[in-house]
Amino acid sequence: MRREYTVVDLFSGGGGFSRGFEDAGFRTVVAIENYPPAAKTFKANFPNAVVIAEDIKEVSQREIKEVSGIGSEEVDVVIASPPCEPFTPANPDRLKDPLDRLYTDPQGVLFLHAIRLIGELRPRLFVIENVPGILEDSIRESITKELGRVGYERVYFNVLRAEDHGNPSERVRVFVSNAKITPPKSLGPSVEEVLGNMPPPGSHLLNHDYPAEVPRRHRNRLAKLKWGKALIRFRGAEGTLPNYVRLDPRRRAPTVMGSSRFVHPYEPRLLTVREQARLMSFPDHHIFLGSRDAQYNMVGEAVPPVLAMAIALYLRQLLE
Repeated sequence: MRREYTVVDLFSGGGGFSRGFEDAGFRTVVAIENYPPAAKTFKANFPNAVVIAEDIKEVSQREIKEVSGIGSEEVDVVIASPPCEPFTPANPDRLKDPLDRLYTDPQGVLFLHAIRLIGELRPRLFVIENVPGILEDSIRESITKELGRVGYERVYFNVLRAEDHGNPSERVRVFVSNAKITPPKSLGPSVEEVLGNMPPPGSHLLNHDYPAEVPRRHRNRLAKLKWGKALIRFRGAEGTLPNYVRLDPRRRAPTVMGSSRFVHPYEPRLLTVREQARLMSFPDHHIFLGSRDAQYNMVGEAVPPVLAMAIALYLRQLLE
């Protein structure tokens, strides 16, 4: 009988990272998430997990043991997705000094609290997900140093593309771990393959209600928008980024983000939450709670479950 390895999920969000690990046979015992819609969403999808809906700065290994019975060195894997806003070029307010992003930005320091809890829990393996912005030399060196302080001398910065592991949309992320992670590759499907069989919005699917309309000033241009083109652009830390992109059905989708929306390839409307969730490889039974904006954000900020599962299956081999 295969062993059921245990997972603690830090900054669990709506559960994309845990979804992939559970699909690979792991069991998430504790999740920490203080954003109420995400905490409720996680609990709805993983009813057997204990959800600690508190600020991670206030959470310790002792509290985790009290609520779950899981003690230090009884956790097989810790997964974590601390906020990426301090490090991403999509953030126009990103601090100029890279080290300030990690040590001064109120959200950046949450990365350090993930490291603190990893040190307290002493998992056999850990995986911290974030954007490629953490690869800047000074940030990378500091993360390596901080993990060394809590007892992990070997640190790897694994750069993985979700579309290389079965995801229908493009996404480049860095997975910091105490093991080199090289899952086998499997190209993701096209937009047409993922969305082509969907019923109209308002049907039986969860989170598949008609989306809000685009602003009135853009509606005439929307109908004429060509595949792959953006209706508007917004300012980031390093130039402008596209929004309201009409999807090309023959290709994989661009990166799904909580702050932007896609236009349906054939219809003059935005995608529903469920359609964007499919582009992130979420199964249709995975529900999202809260306001519509909160639902879009949970989808866009998640680790795609299919990528998480590829990572989990690879780590399972190491554990065994």
